[in-house]
Amino acid sequence: MVGLLLRRVSNAQKKHLRTLWAMPYRRLDYLDALRGLAIVWMTAYHLCFDLNHFGYLQQDFYADPFWTWQRTAIVTLFLFTAGLGQSLAVDRHQTWARFWRRWFQVAGAALLVSAGSYAMYPESFIYFGVLHGLAVMLVIVRLTAGWGRWLWLLGSAAVALKFMASGTHALWPGLDFLNHKTLNWLGLVSRKPVTEDYVPLFPWLGVVWWGMAAGNWLLRTRPQWLAPQARSALPAISMLAGLGRWSLSYYLLHQPVLLGFLMELSALKQGQQFLP
Repeated sequence: MVGLLLRRVSNAQKKHLRTLWAMPYRRLDYLDALRGLAIVWMTAYHLCFDLNHFGYLQQDFYADPFWTWQRTAIVTLFLFTAGLGQSLAVDRHQTWARFWRRWFQVAGAALLVSAGSYAMYPESFIYFGVLHGLAVMLVIVRLTAGWGRWLWLLGSAAVALKFMASGTHALWPGLDFLNHKTLNWLGLVSRKPVTEDYVPLFPWLGVVWWGMAAGNWLLRTRPQWLAPQARSALPAISMLAGLGRWSLSYYLLHQPVLLGFLMELSALKQGQQFLP
């Protein structure tokens, strides 16, 4: 792959690119910037969600398309970049040991999200949200990394399967067992479970597969787009990339910070009502 990249760039760049690609786990600003963009969008969305929870807004985040489509777009961006990142990791010969180290971080973070959400929303806590889903999908995508162009078809089938599920339930009511909590993480449900975040295997595995397929295509046809950069020429890209490099830590911390700020604000507001 490095040789293919070097054939596509000028001679003046070859020595510099060899040095960069020799660092197998060097971060890529543009990929991290995509994660950073998702983080900024997610933060704005969650701030509005929390403002609604505390009564500062009056919005229906569960049914209003303005909010539901935003959530879909944010999750899509996160999972697509996860697939893209796995494509690059495989191309750089990432070891299974390194993969599992990162996987345990994601899985551990998912357990923390479940515990934290149970403390706040015991009736609708998160038992299979974006991190839970990502932990399962990363393993599947890693195991299917060598399936080449079939990943596009697999991704399409995974997305289609979700939309076929509703009609199938109508034809065969006996499939209602798929709505049970022990199986609804698959996504083959006729009704959305009561939970604050729900990112089931289908259709979202399809998005991760598409991300990996897109990464494979870029590495095959536009490898220079994914070449490591010494530094970004655009400050905005560098800032977003900085956020993207710490996406997991940021994801875990941003909601407690937002909620803590709004709880303090509400306490101050209530305190002022009793002042003379």
